[in-house]
Amino acid sequence: MAKRLFLTVISLGLAVSALAQDHKGKEEHRTVTMVGDRSVLNLENELIPLAEAMPEDKFGFAPTNGEFKGVRTYGQQIKHIAAVNYELGAAILEEKPPVDIGDESGPASITSKADIMKYLKDSFVYVHKAMQTINEKNYVESVRSPFGEGSVSRLGLATTVTWHGFDHYGQMVEYLRMNGIVPPASR
Repeated sequence: MAKRLFLTVISLGLAVSALAQDHKGKEEHRTVTMVGDRSVLNLENELIPLAEAMPEDKFGFAPTNGEFKGVRTYGQQIKHIAAVNYELGAAILEEKPPVDIGDESGPASITSKADIMKYLKDSFVYVHKAMQTINEKNYVESVRSPFGEGSVSRLGLATTVTWHGFDHYGQMVEYLRMNGIVPPASR
């Protein structure tokens, strides 16, 4: 009886181990397209709730104590991120930005929270479209740099979308905290 129980336990252990091994072997193959797009999606999923967390009457907030002369307001931070998303997406697609990017500041006419948020969300739709065109054959090909003379790779532009967005994300976290608002990711 003990021998039979021992063999049953060993057999069950081997079966579970084999199942785990088999599951490991079926891991999804990730493409350059998928990795780039997922990176943008991660930024989008963090940034949009953060942008929405500030009340509309505080979208004009910019720090003034210390070395903060001339910094962007909260709303301007969001418009800047969106404008650069459009700029980078257009460079990846090798076309002109489909909207006014206002020298990376976004359109001056967009001032309400609803319009700023729409501009941001639409910029993510556009940059996702651009990410879908990056693949194993073209990711290191050179395209014209949107930041002046020279050329850059599509992969370089794709990574810029994420690091640029998260750079401003950090600044926006500080703006929220200066206004007594806990950022969504910290709740």
